Amino acid sequence: MSLYQVQKVIYQLNRDPGLRERFAADVDGVLAAYELTNEEAEALKEPDIGLLYVLGVNGQLLMHFAAFRGFEWDDYLAAMRRGVERHGPVRAGIYAMVSD
Repeated sequence: MSLYQVQKVIYQLNRDPGLRERFAADVDGVLAAYELTNEEAEALKEPDIGLLYVLGVNGQLLMHFAAFRGFEWDDYLAAMRRGVERHGPVRAGIYAMVSD
């Protein structure tokens, strides 16, 4: 997993209108510039906000990416809950779910 790369592309999409335009026109071309696993690339393309959350993407980055991809606040929160139900606990990052 390359959490840094996932967060990097999301960060750059959140900040760069030109990159968002290129992403809309050629998502595969934009994502090819990053070292992503197939799972990560697919989650970004769909977008699968729940999976991105489970992968460990920082919530500050993820909420802006979700808004860019058309998610309303309640839908964003529900997508994260569904992500944990569907994909299991958060795997990495500051939201990693650990057990005793």
